[in-house]
Amino acid sequence: MLKQVIEMFEVLDRSDASGKLVKELFDEFNTENFEIKTVSGEKGSTDFVKILMPGKEGKSKGGSYPTLGIIGRLGGLGARPEMMGFVSDGDGALAALAAGLKLAKMNSLGDVLKGDVIISTHICPDAPTREHKPVPFMDSPVGIDVMNDLEVDEEMDAIISIDTTKGNNIITNKGISMSPTVKEGYILRVSEDLLNIMMRVTGKIPNVFALAQQDITPYGNDLYHLNSILQPAVATKSPVVGLALTTEVAVALCDRIVVVG
Repeated sequence: MLKQVIEMFEVLDRSDASGKLVKELFDEFNTENFEIKTVSGEKGSTDFVKILMPGKEGKSKGGSYPTLGIIGRLGGLGARPEMMGFVSDGDGALAALAAGLKLAKMNSLGDVLKGDVIISTHICPDAPTREHKPVPFMDSPVGIDVMNDLEVDEEMDAIISIDTTKGNNIITNKGISMSPTVKEGYILRVSEDLLNIMMRVTGKIPNVFALAQQDITPYGNDLYHLNSILQPAVATKSPVVGLALTTEVAVALCDRIVVVG
């Protein structure tokens, strides 16, 4: 699905990136269930998008097959005017939306999954930055509670939360890394099924990153957090797995990136 990643990157890597521009890509595949909600905060505004991909036996069609949620977590796609272009922090939105675009194409060609898939993220090309150790983080125009309210859907029976997780010295591989499953305040065992999927997709030994209990607590409690990758877990009773986009060395999330991945 490299084609979908490149197509989505071209739409997001611009100063006027918006939910409307993203929707135009999905319109090619007659995607009807596409919602856009613009929300303003003290530090600017952003477009929240939510896309429902109906499954053959999904709840949206009266079936009972579980719904998968794919959430792209980020502060912003860009840090304009401080930094021009697409920043490292935008990878979460890019990955989630590219996955949605691939699913839309599959559906149009008759390859429909059994269950519904809900993709949600937000589009902000000019988010603020904030200090964080060991490297600066991207901030967001709106608070984490607003993100959880608009990105976490009660219909999601399980959630994959995708987030750039490069601003740390904990994860030291380049590519992707997965968290243990988190549910209702507990860090559970790592999913064997997801480990097998990771091995098949990457052709490499799977990589799992360490979580501390404080990483799965709500933002704003004055505790250090690896980043916001597991914040959806504080807003749902469904199991959440973090899928981190990673590098071997710490990279500031507000840095401009040139090559995706």
